[in-house]
Amino acid sequence: MNKINILVPELPESVNEAIVASWYKNPGDSLKENEILVDIETDKIVLEIPSLFDGILESIIVKKGQKVISGQIIGTLIKSAANNHLPISHRSKNEIVEIQKQFTFSKNYLSPMVRRLISIHHLKNIYIQGSGIKGRITREDIMKYINKNNVNVHNKNNYECQKILKEKHNNRNIKRIRMSELRKKISERLSTSKNNSASLTTFNEVNMESILHLRQEYGELFKKKYNVKLGLMPFYVKAVIEALKCFPEINASIDQDDIIYYKYFDINIAISTPRGLVAPVLKNVDLMSMFDIEKNIQTLALKGKNSKLTIDELQGGNFTITNGGIFGSLFSTPLINPPQSAILGIHAIKERPMVVKGSIKILPMMYLALTYDHRLIDGKESVGFLLRIKELLEDFNRITISV
Repeated sequence: MNKINILVPELPESVNEAIVASWYKNPGDSLKENEILVDIETDKIVLEIPSLFDGILESIIVKKGQKVISGQIIGTLIKSAANNHLPISHRSKNEIVEIQKQFTFSKNYLSPMVRRLISIHHLKNIYIQGSGIKGRITREDIMKYINKNNVNVHNKNNYECQKILKEKHNNRNIKRIRMSELRKKISERLSTSKNNSASLTTFNEVNMESILHLRQEYGELFKKKYNVKLGLMPFYVKAVIEALKCFPEINASIDQDDIIYYKYFDINIAISTPRGLVAPVLKNVDLMSMFDIEKNIQTLALKGKNSKLTIDELQGGNFTITNGGIFGSLFSTPLINPPQSAILGIHAIKERPMVVKGSIKILPMMYLALTYDHRLIDGKESVGFLLRIKELLEDFNRITISV
């Protein structure tokens, strides 16, 4: 029997330390190949460390909640002599099915998100075929099963909510939980943004009639050609890129006594995830087509919901777009994403009466909000930048002919 160390994966240079979020085994417990042993949480993502073989967890050196660094030993495994057998990837189809049946709903074999979905949708005693690496059940497998079998999730969730409310009607206890590393990092960054920048917010409103008309006219053709639905974000991103070209001060940041002007365009898109708000980056977005932008945003959003975003996808960015409109927000003052100098907030599109050439018309209007660092950006540039975005969204042909 061989003793093997469990090591913290190599962390990127920008991540100095991580924290042990969860251990799924206790010393002395047996384990299977590819079974998740421990979650390591950084300020950006959660890293799952699986076992590479069958064996036994000998010891836990670093306990839950303690900080770790790259390459640190956090526990030890004993490799079982049974590992003389072929690994899962080389076993027969029948053997793989038997392994899946045995571990399909083992608490320690499934990821935290999958376990939550199983609990929420009452699937504890249901067999689901896994399509993930080495037969692991993924979030997509759960959702596919729910859609295929017409599981009445809404009614069950509603019943559970009513039951909980009834049971806890007179319960005035409190619940205290440890703040996650991501939530702590968000808190630190927002406090830094608020305290270390001279931030102001300027507003404008946009008539979205032209954009909505373009989507209506070409949406089906776009979907037929690319197999992707044409959303609003590609229009916003394209307009922002053109505006940044006109106002380089906004595509810049302050580094002590220096100003750094970026000659490339990396745009962060704020995404709400189960773990909190993250802002993955679209790099060199000025070189992307509408399809590229839409597809990449959808991919990042899905990864964010499944906690699969990589460090590289979360690093960098020169300007951020946040869309509170998807949650119904009509108006907001977004906070700058440091070390950036500005952030654009877009909001819900609402029909409102507007005066057009002396007549009142009902138009689909949307408020824009630009929060900027006044140490670097003057009011003239901020207002001009927002007006340029307004012009481009109200007449998207301007981008085509560069006027």
